[in-house]
Amino acid sequence: MVVNISEAKTNLSKLIEMVYHGESVTIAKNNLPIADLVIHKPKGKRKLGLAKGKLHVIEDMMAEDEMINAMFYGEER
Repeated sequence: MVVNISEAKTNLSKLIEMVYHGESVTIAKNNLPIADLVIHKPKGKRKLGLAKGKLHVIEDMMAEDEMINAMFYGEER
C-alpha cells in the first residue's frame, strides 16, 4: 500500500496497526516513495564489559595539579 504524507498524517494509527499485522506500507510525497513503515526490530542486547582489563586508571587521578590550578585560578603572588 502506498499513501501520501497527508493521508499518512491523518491515518497514522490505522497504518501502524496494518504494519503490525504484516501489511507493507510506503509513504510517498507527490506519489514518489519516500519511506517504508516497518516493524521495529531491536538491534540486540548490549554487551557489557568490552573494555574490561583494557583501561588503566592511575592512583592519583583526582590529585590536584599546580600548573592546571594556576591556569584556572591564576598564580598566587
